[in-house]
Amino acid sequence: MTGSGSGSGGTVRLRPPNHTLDRRVVGWWRTQCLLLTTGPVAVLGVLGAFLAPARLWLLPAAGALAVLGTAASVFLPLWWFRVHRWEVTDDAVYVRTGFFWQEWRIAPMSRIQTVDTVRGPLEQTFGLATVIVTTASSKGAVRIEGLDHALAAELAERLTVITGATPGDAT
Repeated sequence: MTGSGSGSGGTVRLRPPNHTLDRRVVGWWRTQCLLLTTGPVAVLGVLGAFLAPARLWLLPAAGALAVLGTAASVFLPLWWFRVHRWEVTDDAVYVRTGFFWQEWRIAPMSRIQTVDTVRGPLEQTFGLATVIVTTASSKGAVRIEGLDHALAAELAERLTVITGATPGDAT
């Protein structure tokens, strides 16, 4: 890719993608973290309430897990929001995630096989969607989570048009 990303056939280079996710993704991630924490805390709490011999360690464990889960739900989504980036050019789909262990994914348009848009119940509640770009890579699909659902639909349509016009066999 050239510096402009105009599809002029230059070399594709690793660079930070330009776009952040929709701000509502923070609430979606927080809700997911809280839901993942609630189950184990409830199980430990119920077991602690009914198993007198284990009460001394089950209830404090439930409390500690609740505090850690709540803290993680508050802080981790903000951090994730700061480090997740994405971009689509005429040449490729770029996604960058992670802070300590950064993962940069580039899917050249000529390698894209399918483009899917997914909206789970929780994503629908927050008005978000995920675009999944499948390639022949053994690493798996490139996912752009936390997009406004209308933007995700437009992006999927744009990717379909670009990949249809891009030469190559997507293998």
